Amino acid sequence: MKFDYVIAGGGSAGSVLAARLSEDPSVNVCLLEAGGDGKDLLIRAPAGIVALLPGRPKINNWAFETVPQPGLNGRRGYQPRGKALGGCSAINAMLYIRGHPTDYEGWAEAGCKGWSWKEVLPYFKRAEGNQRGASDLHGADGPLRVAEQQSPRALSRAFVAACGENQIRANHDFNGPEQEGAGLYQVTQFWGEKRNGERCSAAAAYLHPAMGRKNLTVITGAQATGIMLDGKRATGVRYRTAKGEAFAQAGREVVVSGGAFGSPQLLLLSGIGPAKELAAQNVPVAHDLPGVGKNLQDHLDFITSWKSRDTDMMGLGLRGMVNLVKHMLQWRKDGTGMIATPYAEGGAFLKSDPGLERPDLQLHFIIAIVDNHGRKMHLGYGFSCHVCALRPYSRGEVTLASADPLAAPRIDPRYLSDERDAALMLKGAKMMRNVLEAPALAKYRHKELHTTGLTGDAELMDHIRSRADTIYHPVGTCRMGTDDMAVVDPQLRVHGISGLRVVDASVMPTLIGGNTNAPTIMIAEKAADLMKNTVV
Repeated sequence: MKFDYVIAGGGSAGSVLAARLSEDPSVNVCLLEAGGDGKDLLIRAPAGIVALLPGRPKINNWAFETVPQPGLNGRRGYQPRGKALGGCSAINAMLYIRGHPTDYEGWAEAGCKGWSWKEVLPYFKRAEGNQRGASDLHGADGPLRVAEQQSPRALSRAFVAACGENQIRANHDFNGPEQEGAGLYQVTQFWGEKRNGERCSAAAAYLHPAMGRKNLTVITGAQATGIMLDGKRATGVRYRTAKGEAFAQAGREVVVSGGAFGSPQLLLLSGIGPAKELAAQNVPVAHDLPGVGKNLQDHLDFITSWKSRDTDMMGLGLRGMVNLVKHMLQWRKDGTGMIATPYAEGGAFLKSDPGLERPDLQLHFIIAIVDNHGRKMHLGYGFSCHVCALRPYSRGEVTLASADPLAAPRIDPRYLSDERDAALMLKGAKMMRNVLEAPALAKYRHKELHTTGLTGDAELMDHIRSRADTIYHPVGTCRMGTDDMAVVDPQLRVHGISGLRVVDASVMPTLIGGNTNAPTIMIAEKAADLMKNTVV
């Protein structure tokens, strides 16, 4: 099969890009996705992430693991990644966060021309269909529906009040003029229409409405295994389905869109990457590109939980089962109720020091007990809070575990390898505890599950190392830039290989200060324009 564009990966970026490119009826686009169509009930019902995220069993989830992490007392970390059209936007908490404007100024200052805040804001706005309407900072007509939460719990509002009791001001819009403060998150969720209360994944927003186009071919259950090369030009993608091996030829460009783990893995499997590493795996070197897989950055996250006697939250108990049925019926009727919850209803962006220019910590407040990514269950009811350091200094890498294209990549985030990250995590954990112990949450607190009795810094830090893990924001492994370690240029073209781009979170030079899904969609929106304006 021959197409103009072949996109390997139907996640958040791939879904956006396939839809935007196929708006031009004169071009033919092929999208390859290893997972399913992203339309099942567990995806559409926001609360369904309780079944998707743990990866036991692996439903719409790659459920990767890291190598043992010395900074986490030798534990392996867990890395859930979406495996369906829509990618991680099909299994995430739907939080709509762009990061801080200075994050993008930093990209531009580092040589990524065209990626300053002023230059990326129009793409955020073009994507966004915000329930609050249009403004200087928001779009109202974009395909990605951005909603107020349907039925936030009183508990989440109490969290915001508890932040206020810790001199953290209220903030109605984390994507507004100021990021700092506490409030309820806006979410990528359908609002005010027939699908009210359903998850609005990138596939639901962009791709599913476009799949009737004659010039768009979407192949699910198709895992990309290699990039076809003619010398230093990409000509197509090899992939594998249940029927066997196949390939899709690209007359114009191949786009790799497998995310921070999948994109470097596919490049490496194709012989594009550090020559010595490729040789060690007996992969023939097609192009020595030393930065492939390097520069891995992620938000390490620490959670603490409280049991509660209140039952107006998600929990395991007889009343919870009765309520679950009631809320499911309500959600099917009008899209409201607890099935519409993102779980992480409340949040805050904090400064560890008042003199800082921008927040360096983020809180996610959960209306349930969350332990080990939901893989360790607790009877009863309760709430949890996450804290993460927004701009870690630690850098890791993604490499090949083997030359088998169906094997998982070797993921080594090197969490807390820089002691500055450990110091900030410790400070953030103490600030989070102060919020959770504030009077506004007194009626909900019953028993703290993890950190009771840990008073000294050394004890608390050891506890953080024994329980902290990702909050699912890996980026940077195909870094954008112009230096020798950059993988793609500011047009997202792979250095040294024509007809090949990478479009996803892996191109981020540095991690943004917040959740990464909205920025990934922005990257794809901008990439579509870059590609449409390219004369091949």
